[in-house]
Amino acid sequence: MFLHTEYVEPRLGYKLFVQFNNGTSGEIDLSNALWGDVFEPLHDERLFMTAKQDAIMGTVVWDNGADFAPEYLFELYTQQSGLAA
Repeated sequence: MFLHTEYVEPRLGYKLFVQFNNGTSGEIDLSNALWGDVFEPLHDERLFMTAKQDAIMGTVVWDNGADFAPEYLFELYTQQSGLAA
């Protein structure tokens, strides 16, 4: 089974609530992950709040074309929540 997201909800403070297809769900803090040409514009919280689920890609996407791999999001979630991957 390939990991993907099923639901994405942007939250204030550069956080996302994400539900994965493996049954895991929770909040991920992306404040330290927004670097590089594609992600730095997401420091504009109005742009960050455009995050949405892309059914074709199976992950979160933003209006500026930025997206994170679901595996990376899951890794961040496990690190931040203290869960073993």
